[in-house]
Amino acid sequence: MSRRSGHPPKKDPAAPKGFWAILRSLSRTVWLVGFISLLNDAASDMVYPLVPLYLATVLMAGPSALGLIEGVADATSSLLKLVSGIINDRTRRSKGMILLGYTLAGMARPLMVLATGWGGIMALRFMDRLGKGLRSSPRDALLAASVSDANRGIAYGLHRAMDNTGAVIGPLAAAGLLALSVPIETIFLLTIIPAMAAIALAGFITEPKGYAPPPRAAVDWSLSSMPKRFRRFLVVLGVFTLGKSSTMFLLLRASELGVTQAQIPLLWAGVSAVAVVFGTPLSALSDRIGRTPVLIGGWILFVVIYLALAVNGDGPVLIALFLGYGLFLAANEGVERAFVADMAPPERRGTAFGWYNLISSFALLPASFLFGVIYEDLGHAAAFSLSAGLGLVSLLLFWLWVLRTRD
Repeated sequence: MSRRSGHPPKKDPAAPKGFWAILRSLSRTVWLVGFISLLNDAASDMVYPLVPLYLATVLMAGPSALGLIEGVADATSSLLKLVSGIINDRTRRSKGMILLGYTLAGMARPLMVLATGWGGIMALRFMDRLGKGLRSSPRDALLAASVSDANRGIAYGLHRAMDNTGAVIGPLAAAGLLALSVPIETIFLLTIIPAMAAIALAGFITEPKGYAPPPRAAVDWSLSSMPKRFRRFLVVLGVFTLGKSSTMFLLLRASELGVTQAQIPLLWAGVSAVAVVFGTPLSALSDRIGRTPVLIGGWILFVVIYLALAVNGDGPVLIALFLGYGLFLAANEGVERAFVADMAPPERRGTAFGWYNLISSFALLPASFLFGVIYEDLGHAAAFSLSAGLGLVSLLLFWLWVLRTRD
């Protein structure tokens, strides 16, 4: 996509045509990184839907503690996402940080069984997100360097789809184990199996040809030299993320509306399944029609879902809203990353992804904490309404301020 026109790049006449042909032509690196993410997310999402239940039923912590834990974990890791992105641009070596990142995350989850209070859970969630901070920006830059400009959307969409496949497998495994009366603590321990497989596969990552360090090795982390549209997009993304908060609050709301402990992982698996089915096609569609229509459609869907949850959203409506949230993820996760790669100078993509990941994660600290406080003090309606309002403001800013920018 041209950074100025917003239109998709011209296709190479000799390039494979058709969705499946393009998918099969993607590089070994794209598929390998996708399988690693699948295994890592299978481990992560065996635990993720159970953390609110574990805090509430075992450690006796409320929504405000949950908000603080999720906010601190994501915000602190976000600083590393910028640092790792800058280091990636300077060294053009992604593998080491990716491998270390998956190793830290794989170790953190089984150690949750040792936590005796919510502070211990926060420390281990921090360790988990620390690993995410190390690997995210180098991985995103590596993917951009491993595909042509014309296939960037489908590559990111495939990665996110495989990531979400793991997010289907993990909750289903957790639900099955809970149905067999396996304790939550044992489920935490079992996450070591897919985590070790992900770490082993990460050892086979290779850097793309021509992905050598630039002649000038000076560190350049500033935003001032980045395109104006990219800088404005980061501002709007920050506003949107302030309303997004942690998805654990969606699971908490579902629990309040009568979804049982065993059904919670199944509900989250449904969200991920929708993201798997639609993620790659919607990202591939953005290669053809541009990123803007897909991104705006996803953000509109987010506003509608949160408004509905503010009103009520029980019974079959709740299931529809959660599946709709999966469609929102499908329309945004891969397309947002492709949009960032489109706007960023090639030699500074690691730094651009660092800033993107920094803003989208750091804003989760006030977002999750304030959402939790409002949820606890004023009720779910006020919390979800505020999120929907911030989503609407972000849509207007994106349309009137970002898309009209001329670099």
